[in-house]
Amino acid sequence: MKAAVWYGEKDIRIEERELKALKDHEVTVRVAWAGICGSDLHEYQEGPVFVPTESADPLTGEIAPLIMGHEFAGTIEKVGTNVTKFKVGDRVAINPTITYGNKPEDLDVYDGFSFIGLHGDGGFTSFANAPEENVFLLPDTLSLQDGALVEPTAVAVQAVKEGNLQFGDTVAIFGAGPIGLLTLIAAKAAGASKIIVLDLSETRLEKAIELGATHIVNSGKEDPVEAIRTIVPGGVDVSFEVAGVTPTFEQSVAATRPRGTMVIVSIFAKPIIWNPIQLTNTGVKITSTIAYSPTSFQQTVDLMGTGQLKPQGIITSEIHLDDIVSKGFEALTNDKSQAKILVELSGEK
Repeated sequence: MKAAVWYGEKDIRIEERELKALKDHEVTVRVAWAGICGSDLHEYQEGPVFVPTESADPLTGEIAPLIMGHEFAGTIEKVGTNVTKFKVGDRVAINPTITYGNKPEDLDVYDGFSFIGLHGDGGFTSFANAPEENVFLLPDTLSLQDGALVEPTAVAVQAVKEGNLQFGDTVAIFGAGPIGLLTLIAAKAAGASKIIVLDLSETRLEKAIELGATHIVNSGKEDPVEAIRTIVPGGVDVSFEVAGVTPTFEQSVAATRPRGTMVIVSIFAKPIIWNPIQLTNTGVKITSTIAYSPTSFQQTVDLMGTGQLKPQGIITSEIHLDDIVSKGFEALTNDKSQAKILVELSGEK
């Protein structure tokens, strides 16, 4: 089967791969659609970040080169002998997070985690295997294309929960890439009264308005902290850092009210230099999030299924697997009008 395989920085190849043998507790999914994530882009631009290259990953047992893609949905083609919850023909989304499973779910990911599609073979291909516990049934109200949006939307849902966002709270989101836009959608659904989105790209800021931002700020044209404090004089209740660079980290803290919360959502591929006196002087609380709990993933499926979360507006392109480098990774690198690019595999709806 044809697959997009990561070999190294700026080295993703379309080549033929054999599907690994199905384990008793796994299902084989005929992949319909798969999204390109910011994490995938980091691996393309400056990897390895997560991809195991020196030794096999302890949870997946795999090592590069490997098939990328962790935002995907499709139809179950085959079930392992020990699988009881699913059957052939079920339409499903995949939670790619694999953990040791030794801790309560709110702590489990922090005990060690790996991702299908980053630490082991994933969904940029025709068929992919996944453990039964990582498979989530899609309601009839969601298409398989919608299913490919569940994983990144779950990241945003978890971030909003981590920020303890309350009805009427004010919010600033630094970064209007896909996860920033999804955080906007989740914050709006959670009842935020003012949602300020900041970015350097006018195109992305226009998309933010389209998706429900109440205010936008071009950080390249005006001081972002001053702009936010003009809108919310005391500072916002919750800020989300979704850009992953030093300036937005500092600005996120500075734009948050005393005893408010700053949530780190982005992946920092490189260390930053920062003086924590900024916290001492403001009382801002910093927290962070990586991935999501299984409960948050299911809640995301449910909220999308009822229409309370509508992430479909972030899709900017649909491409074929053969074009994943030129029209996918390179487009996301060079064209800031792009948000979420979906890769068509079987193309089933």
